[in-house]
This record gives sequence, structure tokens and C-alpha cells, in this order.
Amino acid sequence: MKYWYLIVGIILIAPGVKAQNITIKGKADLSHVGKEVVLNDFSDYITYTKVKESIDTIDKDGYFELKIQSAVTKPVLISIDNLTGKLYVQPNFVYGIYFPGKNSLNNNQEGTETLVNISIYGKDSTELNALIIDFNTQYNNLFTKSTATYISPAKLNTLLDTFFVSSKKRYAHIKNFYFKKYVDYSFAGFYSNLSRSKTILYKQFIEHRPILYGNYEYMDFFNSHFKGYLKAYASTKTGGNIYNSINMFGDYKDLKNQFKADKTITNDTLRELLILKGLIDFYYSPDFDKKQVQSVIEQLYRESNYSENKKIAFNMLQTTYQLQTGADAPDFTAYDKEGMNVNLSSYKGKYIYLNFFSTQSDNSLKEMQKLLDIKKKFNDKVTIISVCLDDSVKAYKAYVKANPKQDWIILYQGKGNAKQNYAIKTLSGYFFINQQMVLAQSPAVSPSEGLEYKLKGLFRPKKKNTITGVR
Repeated sequence: MKYWYLIVGIILIAPGVKAQNITIKGKADLSHVGKEVVLNDFSDYITYTKVKESIDTIDKDGYFELKIQSAVTKPVLISIDNLTGKLYVQPNFVYGIYFPGKNSLNNNQEGTETLVNISIYGKDSTELNALIIDFNTQYNNLFTKSTATYISPAKLNTLLDTFFVSSKKRYAHIKNFYFKKYVDYSFAGFYSNLSRSKTILYKQFIEHRPILYGNYEYMDFFNSHFKGYLKAYASTKTGGNIYNSINMFGDYKDLKNQFKADKTITNDTLRELLILKGLIDFYYSPDFDKKQVQSVIEQLYRESNYSENKKIAFNMLQTTYQLQTGADAPDFTAYDKEGMNVNLSSYKGKYIYLNFFSTQSDNSLKEMQKLLDIKKKFNDKVTIISVCLDDSVKAYKAYVKANPKQDWIILYQGKGNAKQNYAIKTLSGYFFINQQMVLAQSPAVSPSEGLEYKLKGLFRPKKKNTITGVR
């Protein structure tokens, strides 16, 4: 199910004295005593740049306190080790919560991020989290009963329409703006999953409506609805010059003019956001020149009159420039087969070939096999570090066990930040890092693309000068 039930209980709330201050007073299971509890937020819902807002250490009685400043209602993530719960917070509220320990219901695997239920104290059924629970309970009750046997897509759509009408009646007295939009865009997501006409969904939920940049459910639907939009438009007759606008000219104005041929998008803010979203996808596509894409994003950032779009462009540029050749290699934490933390920075002073792979990708597995020769020939010069991107820690451990000849450092992403810090959007990625922890090649060539040749050039012995009188 797409929507989580992370809140089981209701909230005890009290208006804060200080404007826009949000306090979360927590009690954690005693198994978490002495651990860090972290509150994360997202800077935007296009790049999903994660922002660490607050940290506390759980005391001997299990208590902790987290604070965040916000002028808007939004979801935040609260994490202890590999357990993460989701909580919707509103300005000027104090929340009392309970964070559970590990048990058979929330996966105990080390390194695997697991979603948990956060209990909230109180009895106000009109509070946002309580309303969200109620809405999702109604949805689950309807479809749990209905999906016991096969139901045609037409029947499912009819059930959704009926549920839409009943929800409007059930929550007609609720004034909470965020919740009303939560319901609207949850339905947009439901209808999208049932392949309802994109044109109808666009007219019903996006056209002539404001862009709700800060609403998680709106942006989740938005990202799904417009997935691959600019790339698809570039393949049409009217959008055929988009590739030239980027790869040849690196010109944002020219790109914007090309995009104006799409008469279905009449809102300038929306058009700019779609261009920006497409540029983010293009940056990770082999069909586009990364530096040219960066240049276009820079121009958009300078010229944009829309603060939210500027923020998204800034976040994108920050990520891409961090990964440019010559930039500091981002540190990260990943996990070995024993579940122990491993930091990339602990290998400073060595040349590092870093690659990301998945057991679900035949191509990345072939590259792992080719690394065997690299390891044999350059073992004394280069440290190979591979990071498995699989969701399942069991699949990672099974792979390591089944490939004993791959005896270099093979880690597991899990709840670590390697994938995020290296902006991995596919099932593979390659980087070469020098002894000073600087990106010497970003991205680096894969083993099959001539890695051995590159390394031979780097480590070729320097010939001594044999001319008499010259040192």
C-alpha cells in the first residue's frame, strides 16, 4: 500500500508561545537508550534534498526532545538507527510521541531502513495525523473487503468514485487546509495508479490550480504524472530541437522557447518547473552533456522569478557541483556483511575505485565480474569499494556468499547515505577518488569501458633520465 500508517494514537497538542515553533517531546523504547534520534525534513519535493533539522541523544529513561521551525504544515521523518517514522507537524504545536523498539513486525535486519508506527498521545480526533489515519483506515476497509476476489478496473474506478463522494461528506466539517489537499491528491494518486486518463487528471488536479510545492501528496502525484515528460516532448516534432538547445548551445532561453510550443501548458511557473524537472532527469542521462545541463540550470536559477523554482535549481546545482571532478569526495556510511558501519573517509590516503551495483541489474553484475581482473593487477595500488543498492539485505549477503572470489570491500547501502551523497539514480555508478579524498574522475569509466587502460596510465612507472649530467 502506498500510504503508510505511521501514527497509531492521537496527539496531545498545545499551542506554542513562540511563533512557528514546533516541539516533539518523545519517549523511546528503552532498547534505544544512549542512541541518537534524528529529525529530517526535505528542502523540496523535486530533488528530495534531505535536511537534518534536529538531533538529540535518548536519555537513560528513554526521553528525548526535537525542535523545528516552520511556517507551514508538512511531514517530517524521525529516525533511530534503521527505524524511521513519519509525522505531520503544524506550526505552534507541541507533540508527545512514543517511538517503538525493534520487533518481529518491524524488520530487524541491520542496515535496512524500516518504517515504523509512531504512537502519539492525546484524544483530539480533528488533529491532522488523526484525520490522516482515519482517511487511510476508511480506504483500507473498503479495498480490503473488495479485493478478496478479482475486480475489474472499471469496478475499481467506480468504488473509488463512490469513496471520493463519501469522503467529501465525511470530512465536510474539517477546516484543516493541508488535510483537504491530502485527501484530494491521495485520490489523484489512486486514480493515476488505475490508469485514469492523464488529460482528465491534469484538468482535474493541476490545471488552473496553484502549485503546492510544500504539500507532499501533491508533489508525489505531480512527479508521477509528469515522469519523463520533457524527454517524451523532446522526441516529438515540435520538441525536436530541445537536444540542440542543451547539448549544442547550452541556452536556457532557447530551451524555453522550444517548450512554448506545447500549448497545453499555459502557466509560466508550471512550465519552468517542468523544464527544471526535465533538466534534473537529463543530467543523469547519457544522451546529454552534464556541463551543458548544469549551465542551463544555472541560467534558469539566475533568471527565474519564482522563489520555489530557484530553491530547487539551487539544490540541484549544489548536488551536481559536489560531484564534479576536482570536488571533495562526499563521505558516507554503509554496512558490511556483519552489519558494522563503514565510512568511506577511513580509506583516506589510498586511491579508491568506488562503484555501485545491484543484484537486480545484469549489467552491473557483469561489471563486478570484470573487477576481478582489476583487483588482481592493481591490488597494491587501488582500493576497490563496491556498494550494493538492493533493498534486501538478504540478497546482498547471498551475493557476497556466492562470490567469494570478489574479495574486495563490498558493502550494503541500507539506511546509509552513499546512494544519496553520490546522487545515484540508476542501478550502477562509478567514481575514482585520489589519496586526498578528491574526485579524480566523476563519473569514472566502468571496468568494461577501459578502466584498466586508465589505471595503467596513472600508475605507469616513470622512466629515469639516462642523459649524463641531467637528473
